Amino acid sequence: MPNETKNLLDGSFNVRKAVMFVVAVLIAAVLWFLPLDAYGIEGLTVIQERVIAIFALATILWITEAVPSWATSVSVIGLLLFTTSNSAFNFMRSGIDKSELLDHTSIMATFADPIIILFLGGFVLAIAATKSGLDVLLARTLLKPFGNKSENVLLGFILITGVFSMFVSNTATAAMMLTFLAPVFKALPPEGKGRVALTLSIPVAANIGGMGTPIGTPPNAIALKYLNAPTGLNMGIGFGQWMMYMLPLTILLLFIGWFLLKKFFPFKKKTIELEIEGEVQHNWRTAVVAVTFIATVLLWICDRWTGVGSNTVAMVPIVVFAFTGVIKARDLEEINWSVIWMVAGGFALGLALNDSGLADNVIKSIPFGQWSPLAILLASGLICYALSNFISNTATAALLVPILAVVCKGMGNGLDSIGGTVTVLVGIAVAASVAMTLPISTPPNAIAHSTGLVKQNEMMKIGLTMGVIGLVLGYILLFFLGKAHAW
Repeated sequence: MPNETKNLLDGSFNVRKAVMFVVAVLIAAVLWFLPLDAYGIEGLTVIQERVIAIFALATILWITEAVPSWATSVSVIGLLLFTTSNSAFNFMRSGIDKSELLDHTSIMATFADPIIILFLGGFVLAIAATKSGLDVLLARTLLKPFGNKSENVLLGFILITGVFSMFVSNTATAAMMLTFLAPVFKALPPEGKGRVALTLSIPVAANIGGMGTPIGTPPNAIALKYLNAPTGLNMGIGFGQWMMYMLPLTILLLFIGWFLLKKFFPFKKKTIELEIEGEVQHNWRTAVVAVTFIATVLLWICDRWTGVGSNTVAMVPIVVFAFTGVIKARDLEEINWSVIWMVAGGFALGLALNDSGLADNVIKSIPFGQWSPLAILLASGLICYALSNFISNTATAALLVPILAVVCKGMGNGLDSIGGTVTVLVGIAVAASVAMTLPISTPPNAIAHSTGLVKQNEMMKIGLTMGVIGLVLGYILLFFLGKAHAW
C-alpha cells in the first residue's frame, strides 16, 4: 500500500476514534448531570447516577476502541476512585451520606482480584511450558488424533478446550490451552485467518464447555443452589441429570462454533504439517515444569474435593517456578500486563454496579410480577446476557437468580406455560455462559485478546453470533424440557 494511502486511512481512523471519544464523553456528561428522577429508578442516589455515567462511558469506549481497552479500564478505576469512593475529592463527597460511598480499598483490590491471580498463574505456566518445550510435547500428544487437516486441528482445539472447561475453570482452561498455540502457529503461514480461528476457538470452547456440568461454571452452581434448596424449590436436580440434558446442547454448540470459526476465518493453508518443531529439554527444570503442570491441572479438576479454589491453585506454578528459578525476573516481562489491567477495570465496574446498589435497584424497578411468563423468560435472559457481556457472569447470576427465584416461587403454577421455574433459572446460567462479545466479557476472551492476534471486531463477530445461537437453542431446549417435566 502506498504511504500516502496508508497515511490517509490512518488519519480517517484517528478522526473516527476522536469523534467517538467526544461522543462518549458528551453522553457520560449528560447522564452525570441529569435530574435523578429522570431515570425512573426508585431510590436512585447521586453515586449510582455517577456509576451509570461511568458505565456508559466505558461501554462506548470498549465497543468503539476509541482508546485502547486497557486504558479505558484503568480510567474506569480512576474515575470510580476520585468520584464515587470514600477517598474521592472532598467536593465529590459533599452532601453525600458516607454509607453510599464505595470502599476505595475494594476498588483498588480489583488489581489483585483472585481471577487476576488465576491469569498470572496461567501466564507463568505458559511461559515455563514454552521455555522447557513442554508445550511442544502436549501439542503433539493431544492434537495427534485429529490429523493434519487445518479444519480438523481447529476441531481438536475446540473439543479439547470444551471438555477441560466442563471440569476446570474456563479461565484456567484457556490459560492452559494458550500454551499449545505457539508450536501450532509455526506450521501456519502468517497470511489468512487460520491463526485468528485457532486463537478464538479457545474462548468460544471454554465459555460453551462450562455449560455441560454443574461445576463447569459458577452460574450453573448458583442456579442449582436455588433450584435444589430444601427451603426453596427443592427440585433435587443432580449432576448426572444436569449433564443428561445440558451436555448434548454443549456438544452441539461446540460443533456450531467450529463451523462458524472456519467460515468466518478460513485457513489459507488447508493442511497443517504438525511436525511441531522444538524439543523437550531433558533436565531437572523440565521435570519441575511437568510435575507442576500436572499437579496444577489435577488440583484445578479436584477443587471440590481438596477445598482449594482454582484461583488459589494458580499460586502453585507462580511459587514453584519462582522458588526453583525456572522463571527469572526477565521472564515476567513476557506477561501481557495490559490485559490484566483491562480485566481489572471490568471487575471494578461490576463492583461499582453491585456495591452501590445500582444493579439491585434497576432489577427491582422492573415489575416482574405484572409480566406474562414469556416476557419474564425473555427479559431475564436478555438482561443477563447484556450484563454478562460487561461484568462477571458470576456476579450477574448471583444478582439475578435470587431475585428471579423469589419472583418465580411467588407465581406458583403461573410459569407452567413456559416450562416452570427451572426454565427461567437454568436459562440465566445459559445466558451468562454464551455472553462472549467483548474482551472484557469473560477472562478467556481477555486471554485470547492478549495474544495480539485477535481484533475486537473479530471477537465481536463470532461472540455475538454464538451468543444469539446459544440463547435461541438453549431456551428452546429448556422450554421443551420444562413442558415435558423432564427435570
